[in-house]
Amino acid sequence: MLEPSPHRSGFACLVGRPNAGKSTLTNALVGQKVAITSSRPQTTRHTIRGILHRPDAQLVLVDTPGLHRPRTLLGQRLNDLVHETLAEVDVVALCIPADEKVGPGDRFIAEALAAAPRSTKLAFVTKTDKASRQQIAEQLLAVTAMGDQLLGGFADVVPASAVSGEQVDVVAEVLLKHLPEGPRLYPDGELTDEPEQVMIAELVREAALEGVRDELPHSLAVVVEEMTKPDDGPLRVHVWIYVERDSQKGIVIGRGGARLKDVGIRSRRGIEKLLGTKVHLDLRVKVAKDWQRDPKQLQRLGF
Repeated sequence: MLEPSPHRSGFACLVGRPNAGKSTLTNALVGQKVAITSSRPQTTRHTIRGILHRPDAQLVLVDTPGLHRPRTLLGQRLNDLVHETLAEVDVVALCIPADEKVGPGDRFIAEALAAAPRSTKLAFVTKTDKASRQQIAEQLLAVTAMGDQLLGGFADVVPASAVSGEQVDVVAEVLLKHLPEGPRLYPDGELTDEPEQVMIAELVREAALEGVRDELPHSLAVVVEEMTKPDDGPLRVHVWIYVERDSQKGIVIGRGGARLKDVGIRSRRGIEKLLGTKVHLDLRVKVAKDWQRDPKQLQRLGF
């Protein structure tokens, strides 16, 4: 009689430069939205855990901020968060888009991975839906060569598209294969361990990031101030959106409040889907001058 396969469990971290497709891939693997996504760099500001359940394995995916050369105290703290995560996980996967040449930012991150010796190193060539077959083949060769040069080789290199779903199942199998044997770490059915208030704030920030000017995304922070449930009405959620300058406040609110209203409509849909209940969302915008560089304000805003 065949022995049953041992149960595997552990933590895997997706890393890469900003906007490399880490959050979109995390959501595709988990099968539900747990990390916000945007075309803007540095969308992710926290380590978001998404949990993939299988009968013989449990994978905890840790989506991290993009590693970059920091220009602010916030940027340095985000980098520190990534390095702390790298030291603790079992598997690290470097995400590099198929439609962009391997560059100094990718090498910078690969060199950082060399300082985390306990983890298995993988590479995922993401966004293959945006590249031709030839581009994908050339990128696989380039990523493999970089891994050989800087890390002594990746354990696996896999192309995938989280948007089209192509090869996402292969990515999952490869990640699971490299986990150590161990028990289940979370109850069945739990898809993330993020507190509801953090998830709500992230959904508001995702909606606020769309369509804003290039200088604004880094200056946006969102805090859920209060959540109350009246006996006879929807859940009331009061949210502050923080910016760094008065001119940015006007951009977020928009002419006659139109833009803020649109942010409220779009984020409320996501919040109601997340919580499974009707929500009354109260959004307000406040200036916290140069908060990205101020240690006290960073702490107050959760960084």
